[in-house]
Amino acid sequence: MPPSMRCSFFRVALIALLLVALLQLLYLSLLSNLHGQQQRSAYPVPVGTSHTGSQSHRELKEHLRAAKVGGILDSSGQYWIYRHLLPHEKGNWKDLDVVLASHASVNNLGHLQDLVQHWDGRISLALFASNAVQAKLAVMFVYALSQLCPHVRQRVSFHLVCKSSDRVTFPELEDLSDFATLPNCEAVFSKAADMGIKVVNYAGNASYPNNLLRNVARAGIESAAYVLVVDIDMVPSEGLRSGFVNLATGGVDQHLVFVVPAFEIRHTRRLPSTKEELMRLYQVGEVRAFYEELCPRCQAPTNYSLWINLPEKKPAAKLGVAYVVEWKDPWEPFYIGRADVPAYDERFKQYGFNRISQACELNMAGFSFAVLDSAFLLHKGHKLPGDFHSQKDAENRRNRQLYRGFKEELRLRYPESSRRC
Repeated sequence: MPPSMRCSFFRVALIALLLVALLQLLYLSLLSNLHGQQQRSAYPVPVGTSHTGSQSHRELKEHLRAAKVGGILDSSGQYWIYRHLLPHEKGNWKDLDVVLASHASVNNLGHLQDLVQHWDGRISLALFASNAVQAKLAVMFVYALSQLCPHVRQRVSFHLVCKSSDRVTFPELEDLSDFATLPNCEAVFSKAADMGIKVVNYAGNASYPNNLLRNVARAGIESAAYVLVVDIDMVPSEGLRSGFVNLATGGVDQHLVFVVPAFEIRHTRRLPSTKEELMRLYQVGEVRAFYEELCPRCQAPTNYSLWINLPEKKPAAKLGVAYVVEWKDPWEPFYIGRADVPAYDERFKQYGFNRISQACELNMAGFSFAVLDSAFLLHKGHKLPGDFHSQKDAENRRNRQLYRGFKEELRLRYPESSRRC
């Protein structure tokens, strides 16, 4: 064979070998990618790692572990309190501000979605876990919300309260299987809402410590002059926070608390955002005064008739005080008050007299109640007698006895006060 032919043969052979090698490399690469996809399908990436990065993921885990170690017992020794289980992000918040404080069992966490949507400021939320399983679930929900819901992470501080017999167990990655495949924030809230289906008020939450939770939520507020304490299934009217800040900027009496009239709306209705919308629904019976059927006396001093018939304000008009009233037993108003107003008495649990007792003390301490003219709160759903658990009446009787003793204590606590409950 001539030399030139031998050279051409070797050149072709070399090229063929290179092509075979390249094809093998391509095959191995495709096989590796396919195997990786199968592995990711079988073992989903933990919630948040693909959204906020591994650094944020690790920082959050470390913060939750630190919060768990930092749990403290309440004054009664019956509950562990984990303050700032997850704090909101640092922001440019002003001292003259209103922070919303709320509380909920894990089963009612789904209501937080509406609260975040209708309140444009900070929220301090105290969660109650009635057993070890619920405590672990609470941590998992907080973890998922922090990773998939930036608007929650920016503005909501979470605190956890559980019975002293139930220490929090930090969920490892393998425990997150129910949360790992959630695609977005909406899915997290949907999962939370599903847990609340068919849950009767307070049922399953042994000795629900509502006043302790309110105090924990209030104590979790930093650098804010005013607080609005509401239940988790209530939402504020549009512009309430900014309207009140404008009102307070001009200076207000330190011995006033500012009542936000509360109403109930049918579940099927879209929530009105302005007083004008509220009044249209009120006139056709879709909206009614809070506790109208269960305890009308508990809200009567708000004077709904007067409030409803106030002169109509222009849409751009500033929030103001409509009238000032003195407290009358058994009024339990929702109000915006200074962060240092008297705390709630934590002996009151479950149903009855928990908010009344605190309003009673405000009265004894010399506070008066200024009703805001165009702001309001909405409870989602009409409150009906059948919505409560079977032990409601027994709990109410127990708390009534406690309330009688509480009023006697107030006489000693405020000996100079001319007021009585």
